[in-house]
Amino acid sequence: MIPEIHIEDYNYPLPDERIAKYPLPRRDASKLLVYEKGTVESRVFSDLPEYIPADSMMVFNDTKVVPARLHFRRDSGAHIEIFCLQPVDPVEYNTAFASVERCSWQCVIGNSKRWKDDLLSYALPEDGGHDDLARMELKARLVSRDGQTGTVEFTWKGGEPFSRVLELCGQVPIPPYLNRETEQLDIERYQTLYARVRGSVAAPTAGLHFTEEVLQAIRDKGVDIENVCLHVGAGTFLPVKSSNVADHPMHREPFVVTLDFLRKLLAKGEVRKLVAVGTTSVRTLESLYYVGVGIIENGQPSDVGQWDPYTRDYSYSTEEALRAIVSWLENTGSSELKVGTRIIIVPGFRFRLVDLLVTNFHQPESTLILLVSAFVGGDWRTIYDYALSHDYRFLSYGDSSLLFKA
Repeated sequence: MIPEIHIEDYNYPLPDERIAKYPLPRRDASKLLVYEKGTVESRVFSDLPEYIPADSMMVFNDTKVVPARLHFRRDSGAHIEIFCLQPVDPVEYNTAFASVERCSWQCVIGNSKRWKDDLLSYALPEDGGHDDLARMELKARLVSRDGQTGTVEFTWKGGEPFSRVLELCGQVPIPPYLNRETEQLDIERYQTLYARVRGSVAAPTAGLHFTEEVLQAIRDKGVDIENVCLHVGAGTFLPVKSSNVADHPMHREPFVVTLDFLRKLLAKGEVRKLVAVGTTSVRTLESLYYVGVGIIENGQPSDVGQWDPYTRDYSYSTEEALRAIVSWLENTGSSELKVGTRIIIVPGFRFRLVDLLVTNFHQPESTLILLVSAFVGGDWRTIYDYALSHDYRFLSYGDSSLLFKA
């Protein structure tokens, strides 16, 4: 049964001055709020390894933010901003990034009403001296439109892969609530140290606090560090506009999990704890159960629907579901599970895998507040009231928390 949840019950006052507009000079110098069984403790992020249980498994999202914001100009002089969301032709990220003449993407189009059917030219920087960009002749053609989004075909010359085109022409798409333009420091700091697989238009921000020193201290405790990859879409910034959360549509995000990682999950046993770094890692890990159920019942994996966890009772164990995925991958000779999820985690959700969560402080009335509330048994206000009264910094460049599951 789909839960009856009203988003206004998950509101809190967030003054603009509490939103961290810039990161701290050192990644692991941010504050760390530790929550367990109703009690709150305030530490520094570099203290995180003290709280990670020895012999646990810590799971990171190694997606990499791409400079997906491009500026074009009509012949009339009007500027059009194009924000690449996900590839359409070719549909695979790696293939799209490797394209050398043309590719099509689903995009958010700024100033879209002023773009008719004409071919747009890349808006060269006004400071001059960009002959290499001029020779590339990057163009954009509107293939189809759906409100502020549409399918855009890009063409260019010079034989560079599209990944290089974005590096040369694009900007890092920092969150709109920072209310500023992308700056040079964002190129490095709006990216985790372990980012590896290109595809996100927003950073998995819980990971922005990790330094090599913190990661090494975690390894030294005997913690097994593993990666999954979920590409974060622009939908992560979309507010919940309907009062009843049941009316809010979740966006699809593709994720990849390796066979080796799934085998390790199966061998985890009852004693080891699973620590998820970020809500994207949680959504990936908790989606695995429903992928496995789909294989058991239908013979092959499929996308996880938004309300799949709530619409029926499930009799399968977590081990049975994971074993079904492993068996399917082995039988098909595949080394990776590639699927998508629209899962929404709200109060009443049954967590089957994740025991601890590292996460930042999220926007009021957001789906991420709902996830936090579900994880801590509804006690999210204790956490946020403490953070607000103890000068914590909020949102993407803000401080962090370590939450123990209720």
